[in-house]
Amino acid sequence: MSGKLISVLVESGADVTAGTPLVVLEAMKMEHTICAPAFGTVETIHFFVDDLVEEGIELLDFAPSF
Repeated sequence: MSGKLISVLVESGADVTAGTPLVVLEAMKMEHTICAPAFGTVETIHFFVDDLVEEGIELLDFAPSF
């Protein structure tokens, strides 16, 4: 959903486990925490805090580890 990025909780290159909070998005006056779907690496974060983002856009690149 469209909104504003209010917090980036990890850095590019970070290894994370499933469920690790990655970013927090504010939309419709609610905060939505986006978490890692699996164990993996955050490759690139495409936005900064306070950036407005459109619905459907990729906030970051995530590479799952198998």
